[in-house]
Amino acid sequence: MSQKRGASASFLVGAGIFLSRIAGLVRQKFFAYYFGTSIAADAFNAAFRIPNMLQTLFGEGVLSASFIPEYSRLLAQGDETRARRLAGAVAAGLALVSSIVVLLGVLAAPYLVALIAPGFTGERRDLTVQLTRILFPGAGLLVFSAWCLGILNSHRKFFISYTAPVLWSAAMVVALVLFGRNNGQHRLAEIFAWSSVIGSALQFGIQLPFVLPLLRGFPLNTGFSDESARTVARNFVPAFVSRGVVQISAFIDAYIASWLPQGSVATLAYAQVLYTLPVSLFGMAVSAAELPEMSRAVGTDEEVGAYLRGRLSSGLERIAFFVIPSAIAFLILGDMVTAALYQWGRFTRTETIWVWQALAGATLGLLASTWGRLYSSAFFALRDTRTPRNFALIRVFLTISLGFLFALGIPYWTGIDKKWGVMGLTASAGIAGWVEFFLLRDRLEKRIGSVRIPRVRILSLWAAAIASAALGWGAKYLLHGAPGAWSAIVVLAVFGASYLALCIALKVPAARSLVRR
Repeated sequence: MSQKRGASASFLVGAGIFLSRIAGLVRQKFFAYYFGTSIAADAFNAAFRIPNMLQTLFGEGVLSASFIPEYSRLLAQGDETRARRLAGAVAAGLALVSSIVVLLGVLAAPYLVALIAPGFTGERRDLTVQLTRILFPGAGLLVFSAWCLGILNSHRKFFISYTAPVLWSAAMVVALVLFGRNNGQHRLAEIFAWSSVIGSALQFGIQLPFVLPLLRGFPLNTGFSDESARTVARNFVPAFVSRGVVQISAFIDAYIASWLPQGSVATLAYAQVLYTLPVSLFGMAVSAAELPEMSRAVGTDEEVGAYLRGRLSSGLERIAFFVIPSAIAFLILGDMVTAALYQWGRFTRTETIWVWQALAGATLGLLASTWGRLYSSAFFALRDTRTPRNFALIRVFLTISLGFLFALGIPYWTGIDKKWGVMGLTASAGIAGWVEFFLLRDRLEKRIGSVRIPRVRILSLWAAAIASAALGWGAKYLLHGAPGAWSAIVVLAVFGASYLALCIALKVPAARSLVRR
């Protein structure tokens, strides 16, 4: 029953994320149409990384690690009063810290831009500073959206919290449609940034009617002396460091990309939207659904270990079923994926090939990144945030070191086009992701025992994905390699249908479950 409940929960999370990601892809398609890889595109994507740090650090990532396990434990024990007080204390703490950070971010925007995009000069730098100041308050609102997500997830109400970002994307698309034709790119970028702030407010506001009945009001309080609040605070610091170093890694990527040819920052952002899609849809969906369930594990160490092994094994197999074909599609059919979503207006075939290069590099660590999320959730469920933090530090160190080498060093020494540096950035992150995954798996198995998916099952998935990609490539050849959106959809449809059919023929459980659902 618990396995079925976990699959159902991950389906709801995945469905919510799917809708929000589709909305995000529509947003990016309109962004590509109006901005392409222009100066305004580079400026907005660089500016967005800075306030996004606030939402990531104090929001979903840290709350998943520190708040959800403790809050879920109190609910499992039937202590709703303490759970409600804990939610109020966390809300008060987030309000205080995020307000201070937003104020400092607005005031220090020029210095922050100098840190993450030192290659930006002149109007590109000035616009980035201006957009950063606009975007910071919206990031503060998204922190409270993440708090709502933590409450709803713990009560096994997954769908609304993961579909709420649809409103955020919708607000930004509406702004482009209304103002895109009558404004210059710099002015349009400012309008786009303000629409992001409005969308953040909508994303937070739509969740409140669902959260408040669960908490019987808005329980804002400063009851930080409670043991549960102290537990969250203790776990918050290592979780904050863990998420912080990941953000530093993202900033370093932007820093390196700012020294590459114009459009590199925007190209990296376009590629990230695509290659993080399977990570979010499948890695996050399974991990988010499993975290509150794993956090409810009770009994002896042996009983807890057996329970976690069962949930991990099921989750890893579900993730592999979806992520392996995603990696193959990005590697072999990445130009068709990019064309289907972006090739429009100012986004030409040249930009499509550039993004494909970045996608090809990202495929190297796609499976490791998604599996790693699930292993991190298992550590969080065990109230251990320090182990994921330590391994995240190692991963970030490798990402930064290899990023400089692959993106700047190799093009300089070999004389190849510097545009290949974007692919070097995504490939370096993939290598570091595998190192982190193996470290997480080894440490967790020492605590709960071995967790393995049958090798023949994994090989079957790889074989099915490669064979399906070959059929997709054949369809592309018959269409004479036409890069248009409709031909890309046909090629990807052939690939997806072939993969599902082959997996059913190979009796892959996840494929049969998908068809039944």
